[in-house]
Amino acid sequence: MLVSSQPTEMPTVLRVQGYRLFFYAGDGIEPPHVHVESGDGEAKVWLQSVSVANTVGYSQREAQRILRLVEEHQTELLKAWYDFFTS
Repeated sequence: MLVSSQPTEMPTVLRVQGYRLFFYAGDGIEPPHVHVESGDGEAKVWLQSVSVANTVGYSQREAQRILRLVEEHQTELLKAWYDFFTS
């Protein structure tokens, strides 16, 4: 379930608490993950293990907050991943 799609190269799957969670169209060659951005930075979070792949511009505390958000929405994010990359 995509919330919106800016250009299809970067479909937004969720906007929550000031964060935009999205995929890049070329991400399908990697394991399921989501990119998270806000004014402060960007992170890449693996969806199956809900762990940070990398982060730029976020403190450790902010990264933990992002992980909690991804964990809360893990089921819908995985569904969006498979809907997007298998259709």
